[in-house]
Amino acid sequence: MATIRPAAVAGMFYSGDAAQLSFDIDEMLAMAGIRAAQLKPKVLIAPHAGYIYSGAIAASAYALLKASAKNIRRVVLLGPTHRVAVRGLALPGVDAFVTPLGNVEIDQDAVKLIANLAQVSVSPQAHALEHSLEVQLPFLQTVLPDFKLLPLAVGMATAQEVATVLEALWGGEETLIVISSDLSHFLPYDTAQRVDNSTVQAILHLQQPLSHEQACGGTPINGLLLAAKQHGLIPHLLDLRNSGDTAGDKSRVVGYAAFAFTEDKAHG
Repeated sequence: MATIRPAAVAGMFYSGDAAQLSFDIDEMLAMAGIRAAQLKPKVLIAPHAGYIYSGAIAASAYALLKASAKNIRRVVLLGPTHRVAVRGLALPGVDAFVTPLGNVEIDQDAVKLIANLAQVSVSPQAHALEHSLEVQLPFLQTVLPDFKLLPLAVGMATAQEVATVLEALWGGEETLIVISSDLSHFLPYDTAQRVDNSTVQAILHLQQPLSHEQACGGTPINGLLLAAKQHGLIPHLLDLRNSGDTAGDKSRVVGYAAFAFTEDKAHG
């Protein structure tokens, strides 16, 4: 019997109604598509707050997948743990994740590729209430016609441990890597802008380590930046805003950015 990880934040971070959720995502993607660059991403970084706060920023990343969507069969999704402490990177130990838009099958072949790595464990508890991975799924379900998911909840790990996992799963054009991360948390608007701009410049120059104060997904981003250097990826900033821009209150804001990393054809 298949084991399912049910949606934990539907109705909170995004609409729990399938029709409304589809409408919301289509609208965000349409707005983002108007100004989408002509990029073919190997890796995306997208934020993971409630859609009212960061959905439009995430959409700027997912709108880029239109041209390559039919080729993508595997999505490797890494996000930080917010509720359960984990050493290394944790698999969910289930057969599928569910959102209001339906089931997303876990890629068991991909699980086998990394199951023997020392830094990889299985923790249903780490995934049960974790929103950083879940909020990416409705976007992926909307833009990709046929894919399987390899979700990893990232806890205490070195950049090299993360990069080793990414290397094992790197694949070709059939594999998309998504890193889920917000930027600074609960700073005044002007301070957040300064801090987030500095973080963005570090990412654009593939400079790590980033701290968790700079990005809650700093650990998976650090691993990505190592791998990006190794593979000659080129980072592109797609959108940079904060909750003061999207939802009004500027006294304590959370920063959001979206990036695409493309392959340098001259590399290697």
